[in-house]
Amino acid sequence: MSARTSPATRSGRWQKLPLIIWLIFIWGALWQDFSLGNLVFGALIAVGVSAAFYLPPVELSGRFNVPRAVVFALWFLKEVTVASVQVFYLAAVRGPRIRNAVIAVPLRTTSDLMMTAVGHVLSLIPGSLVVEVDRGTSTLYVHALNVKNAEDSAKVRAGIQDIEARLIRIMGTRDELAALRTESSAPGVRPGNGTGPINGTSGPNGKEAS
Repeated sequence: MSARTSPATRSGRWQKLPLIIWLIFIWGALWQDFSLGNLVFGALIAVGVSAAFYLPPVELSGRFNVPRAVVFALWFLKEVTVASVQVFYLAAVRGPRIRNAVIAVPLRTTSDLMMTAVGHVLSLIPGSLVVEVDRGTSTLYVHALNVKNAEDSAKVRAGIQDIEARLIRIMGTRDELAALRTESSAPGVRPGNGTGPINGTSGPNGKEAS
């Protein structure tokens, strides 16, 4: 007679559900194909990966703001469209004269789920790509197009931290949301300016970044 599944095992399976759903979404976004057949195939791969490899449990915040999620989806579509046009212009007109940079971007959150969400959203917007993640300092190292000086680097960093803020308002913890509200009420207090986890001046493997 087979032993009954323990509550802990059932709980572990449910903890993997958000990760599997997220992997299915990323699969569809990467292939730019959200047809039923492609999503089912992505679901099989996601289940296989989660079963074959050890993955840390996804800790959920217990909150999800649907109206803000809808606004974020519309904003994301706009950003993808605008960035696509900009990248096309840079490639067609400026070509090899474009100067790029790897920029260290300190985040507010220490959540693996939130850092992953920020990284994937950022990588799906043309013109930027996450090349390394430092979990110890909650820092993303991002390769960005058309970065000519420190001012451009600051704009890229601020834009990525804005993505994080939008996601915190959607599904961040209550502590993260409270910290974000405190930051909003005190202009100039942002991650990376001496008040966050790091100053955001080092690139991957200790190399200087813009």
